[in-house]
Amino acid sequence: MSTEKSTRKNAAPMVSAPSDKPTAVGDLGTITSVNISEKKGTRKHPVDNGEIALVSDFGVKDDAHAGHWHRQVSLLAEESIHVAQDRGLDVKEGDFGENVTTEGIDLKGMPLGTRVRLGDEAELEISQIGKICHRRCAIYYLAGDCIFPHEGVFGWVVKPGKVHKGDKIEVLKVGDGTVHHVVSETPFPDQAAKAVADALEEKAAIAEAKKAAEAREKAVHTVNPE
Repeated sequence: MSTEKSTRKNAAPMVSAPSDKPTAVGDLGTITSVNISEKKGTRKHPVDNGEIALVSDFGVKDDAHAGHWHRQVSLLAEESIHVAQDRGLDVKEGDFGENVTTEGIDLKGMPLGTRVRLGDEAELEISQIGKICHRRCAIYYLAGDCIFPHEGVFGWVVKPGKVHKGDKIEVLKVGDGTVHHVVSETPFPDQAAKAVADALEEKAAIAEAKKAAEAREKAVHTVNPE
């Protein structure tokens, strides 16, 4: 990313135009780039073979930001990158730290809890929109703002699978604002992550057992009405 041209005088918030329609099941977009970084604190780069593997409840294989937390995979729209380019910044896919760059789908408008499919198999649940930047990056000092804190999106891996440049991203379920994952500012250590996962699994099992018991009770009343 070039740092030759400063546009700090244009310090209005760096945001793209809002969508004119709410998120809906079946909304489709295209994945234009898949990106990783081997170390934290560095920009991501497009993967040479155009393929990444999403690991269940962990993130992108070989990416430094993967872990047992709710911000396992990051996404950003090409449309957002174009806004930064219009400010005179020489930026491209991965420079904002996103794992997946998309086009043609409104990421930032998705309610929390929205389920999306990437490619043929992998599924994410949207767990956070935007972020607080505790350290100002080079983009902020050049442009007076950075678009990722406004429009970057995070998700956790519900179903694993391989994701390729050129794959589709599709909305499977519109969220109601509920994130079905423990929210943390940092990844859990493996032991703690297992304890959290076990607790969530136990909670799900209890809910399923309660649902089954209610169904049985309903069936009994149907066969033997009072």
